[in-house]
Amino acid sequence: QVQLVESGGGLVQAGGSLGLSCAASGNFFSINGMGWYRQAPGKQRELVAGITSGGNTNYADSVKGRFTISRDNAKNTVYLQMNTLKPEDTAVYYCNAGIRIASWGTYNNYWGQGTQVTVSS
Repeated sequence: QVQLVESGGGLVQAGGSLGLSCAASGNFFSINGMGWYRQAPGKQRELVAGITSGGNTNYADSVKGRFTISRDNAKNTVYLQMNTLKPEDTAVYYCNAGIRIASWGTYNNYWGQGTQVTVSS
């Protein structure tokens, strides 16, 4: 069974930094794109940052210049380094990955369990 296991997150003051990581575990053939989404109370889930298998990245305008996404393909892990955090970054952050179970299969979407990030003012 494929799982995305997140770690990191927590409480930090505005202007501080936090790092998130997400590792894919289980039996699978390959991982395509990986990314981080977030959902604040009363709001829709939104894309924060994404990274392709080749390392191309994209970011939400609200986090450009502050957040950095990276991945270690050997460890099947994606990271999100968050700097200069703001109270509006407070949300549950979810890891996402396109994973193919077998070489003949298609990529399916998998989600982590979510981790809370709270930024105090």
